[in-house]
Amino acid sequence: MIAILTSSLGGSYKVNGRRVPTYLLNENGLIDKIKHFWKNDSKVLIISAGPEEFERNDSILFCQKEAFAMSGLETYSFEICDYRNEALAEQINEYDTILLAGGHVPTQNKFFKKIKLKQKLQNFDGMVIAWSAGSMNCAEIVYALPELEGEGINEDYERFIEGLCITKKMIIPHFQDVREDIVDGLRVIEDMAYPDSIGKEFIALNDGSFIISLDGDETLFGEAFLIKDGKQMQVCKKDEFVQL
Repeated sequence: MIAILTSSLGGSYKVNGRRVPTYLLNENGLIDKIKHFWKNDSKVLIISAGPEEFERNDSILFCQKEAFAMSGLETYSFEICDYRNEALAEQINEYDTILLAGGHVPTQNKFFKKIKLKQKLQNFDGMVIAWSAGSMNCAEIVYALPELEGEGINEDYERFIEGLCITKKMIIPHFQDVREDIVDGLRVIEDMAYPDSIGKEFIALNDGSFIISLDGDETLFGEAFLIKDGKQMQVCKKDEFVQL
């Protein structure tokens, strides 16, 4: 399996509150990297992050289908798996590319467990492309950084949950924005991530940055930071790459 784990995949922007298609992001050569592994006329399946959000899911499906075509990635079919058609997950090995969408991390994680996605991907020989929450849930142990009001102060909220085991890296996406976020009066990075990183490591990706995992080897492309033992350091710059 080849996995490309992004902070943001691009593919849409808002006009009057509605999403319209555009090219995939190509910072740090993302589209070229995808093309390198792409199978022409790929069968593509998106796994939703919000399985009950049918209108949002239909918008994601429409935009991503158009965005891949605009970016020169030919597809044979494009479908999305949510509560309307969970049975599609039973056919994982019939697809060439699996897209793991962004959204609310714990909600997506529960859906992944419901459809037994981890087990179904064990023998998958195609490509997985993920963005945002989808990338976070690819970890062996997922760091579900609180993002909704109430999660930061809820003692029962689980910040560390079992993931898909596609990567051992715990990912924080959209770092250029998240570093300024406040939830429940707490600074998301300084007051939450720093204490949570004691004895652990988080890879914080800016939009446009991504990790490629191939046969156990992982390479980081673009601007990213390591949060470890309550401290932060830059580990890669834009238009550069490092082995992880």
